[in-house]
Amino acid sequence: MAARLDDGDDLTETHEINVTPFIDVILVLLIIFMVAAPLATVDVQVDLPKSTAAVQPRPEKPLFLTVREDLSLAIGDDPVTRDGLAAAINAFTSGDKEQRVFLRADKVVQYGDLTEVMNALRAAGYLKIALVGLETAPGNGTEAIP
Repeated sequence: MAARLDDGDDLTETHEINVTPFIDVILVLLIIFMVAAPLATVDVQVDLPKSTAAVQPRPEKPLFLTVREDLSLAIGDDPVTRDGLAAAINAFTSGDKEQRVFLRADKVVQYGDLTEVMNALRAAGYLKIALVGLETAPGNGTEAIP
């Protein structure tokens, strides 16, 4: 409670909430989220094709397998060879073959090359494969703003 001294001997209470500490906390949280948000994304450069499919919920820790334009592979940000793909995915998932693998490929990657990667995933025992594309608004081919 706050009190105000007037000209007389009476002390009157003011019933106002001091919001300055609240604003300070909110600004600190804003800065923390602004710094942390770019770190939470995958930084492998790939030019994804566009899709008008409905958006599906994203798991907490998705497993992204990226096929770059030069047909090199990456799990998350870590490059991996085709021969070491099964071992790398097993290490990332701790052997959980039921985990969904999100397959991202540059739009210049040929269908046959993408199929070879999918066959390597199937041979490793990962049958739940999801293809990733850019979200677009239905019908007009332009990107939708999420």
